Amino acid sequence: MTPEPAAIDPPLLYSFRRCPYAMRARLALRACGLTVRLREVLLRDKPPELLALNPAGTVPVLQLPDGQVLLHSLDIMRWAFAQQPPVGWSRPQGATPTEQEALWLHTLDGAFKRALDGYKYPERHPSLSAETWRDQAVAVLLQPLQRQLQTQHTAFMWGDQPSLLDLALWPFVRQLAQVDAAWWAGATGLEDVRAWLQRGLALPLFESVMGKYPAWHAGETEPRF
Repeated sequence: MTPEPAAIDPPLLYSFRRCPYAMRARLALRACGLTVRLREVLLRDKPPELLALNPAGTVPVLQLPDGQVLLHSLDIMRWAFAQQPPVGWSRPQGATPTEQEALWLHTLDGAFKRALDGYKYPERHPSLSAETWRDQAVAVLLQPLQRQLQTQHTAFMWGDQPSLLDLALWPFVRQLAQVDAAWWAGATGLEDVRAWLQRGLALPLFESVMGKYPAWHAGETEPRF
């Protein structure tokens, strides 16, 4: 009788619930139907096991069963979509981004993220006012996004179903919207962006990745996510 092969543990994910980078990694993993072992961490008390994999101490970090370690959220997202892409989702998506997708992601993680940080924490970035930082964030990403959605006449970035790019953008645009809810609700020229964000946040997918987990400690069994 041939013995059954030994079960392989799912990948191990270090995450922090409110971190937008970790959020988009969780969105991709859940959208692709992949299971991981979740280690929720406190960024003020990082476990040595996380630091052993990533001395910078940032999340998310995904350790695969073969020992490979993915340290960047976009790498985790692309890995997830390469394993088991969601059926019927819009393109472009997958392990190899198109030039257009790559340009959006470069702007998101570069100029937009810098402006978002200045808007959220003006005391840390006093070279410009909070409003000026916000105007920069709108100019570099949200106005082009508004034009994209108007041109496409679609619910999401590339069609009537979400894509990897929608998942990558939502957590960061959500952060900007939360800084000043009254401004966001009345900002002119961003009507389609507001509807797009609300559409994404209302998906069961988004709600499913925002559950609260206790911080993991050595010796504890990780919940499946």
